Amino acid sequence: MGFFNRKPRTVDPNTTNAVGGEKHGRRGIMNRSDRAHNNDRGTARGDGVFTKPSFGQWIKSTWPDIVTMTVMGIIGLGVYEAPPAPSRSFPVYSIDGNVIYPEFAYPLRKEIVPIWAAALLAALVPIFFFLIMQIRIRCFWDVNNAVIGLLYSLITAAVFQVFLKWLIGGLRPHFLDVCKPAVPTSGAQTGNGLGGIMYDRKICTGDENDINDSLESFPSGHTTAAFGGFIFLYLYLNAKLKVFSNYHPAYWKLIVTYMPVLGATLIGGALTIDEFHNWYDVLAGAIIGTTMAFSAYRMVYASIWDFRFNHVPLIRHIPFTYGEGSPFEAFRNAMWTRQAGWGSNEAGGFGGAPFDASGSSGGVMSGGIGRNGADPTGRRSAEGYQGRRSIGRKPVGGSPSARRPDEMV
Repeated sequence: MGFFNRKPRTVDPNTTNAVGGEKHGRRGIMNRSDRAHNNDRGTARGDGVFTKPSFGQWIKSTWPDIVTMTVMGIIGLGVYEAPPAPSRSFPVYSIDGNVIYPEFAYPLRKEIVPIWAAALLAALVPIFFFLIMQIRIRCFWDVNNAVIGLLYSLITAAVFQVFLKWLIGGLRPHFLDVCKPAVPTSGAQTGNGLGGIMYDRKICTGDENDINDSLESFPSGHTTAAFGGFIFLYLYLNAKLKVFSNYHPAYWKLIVTYMPVLGATLIGGALTIDEFHNWYDVLAGAIIGTTMAFSAYRMVYASIWDFRFNHVPLIRHIPFTYGEGSPFEAFRNAMWTRQAGWGSNEAGGFGGAPFDASGSSGGVMSGGIGRNGADPTGRRSAEGYQGRRSIGRKPVGGSPSARRPDEMV
């Protein structure tokens, strides 16, 4: 039995899948099943779409993304290596010989977090957590979508920011130290603009590569990569731990969920300490990385904030249906937590939708009835949630001793 073959709990045979349920031959991430698996609701059938595909099937489905990401990576690398496009004018000394912009005269220092380290951390730390989660989740499509979505976020954010650096750029805080301008501090000025105090890079005498780099400050590539990877991980952890959900989770889950945000912020903030970026460069990088992370996560999972669906990985060419009977309820176990009935099919789905769905959850979780006190028949959930917008109330009255303390009155 392979690593991804574990059967966490007995589930309805109509939801046979890679994360639990009835076996049909060999199943799981390390093998595949060629037998047809029919869902008697008529929505998942024939090709075992929720099991791990063969390598050839995976390539056939994923090759457009692989080609696109490769092309985008080549484009991004080419733009990154290109010299800055704009020819910027900048002042150095005023007429009386004072430095006009001392905020660009900081000394060149060694980076606290090099760009290669920021990129590796943004990729490898999330992947490490994806794999750790599989100890309990054991779902091929979850780890596949998580890694693919992470690459979507990182590559798109990187290409986005290198184009901005190339076409817009800006002066780094250590620009004047790198430029080493050859400008007289007294006598006739040889620049342009009002008073002849504006210059371009022609007056620089420093290293050509350092000058090119110091003219491409906006936005911060370190921060873009950090937020692109760590915010994606933040969304993933929230979905798997169900921090913003329908029950009161343990406090450690909140801490773990926000650790990636702290890491991304520290990487961005370090750039203002070593004077490699201005604060607005860091802010712009954070916005770009966060935007790409949210976009990429929503491409590969059924929701971002809707706690009933945000752990459900999406399958290419098969639309997710936000309602009871969806074949995607096969992924009811694709999360870490098992509290409050998550991952079980003991109770019915929710009625109504807080965000981007209008149907019930199709058995993805119990309607607020957990393992401790779940109604195995589903009657309580059906009466309290399906087809109603509020929890049914028990009439006031009767003997106090006849009511349980936890019943609503």
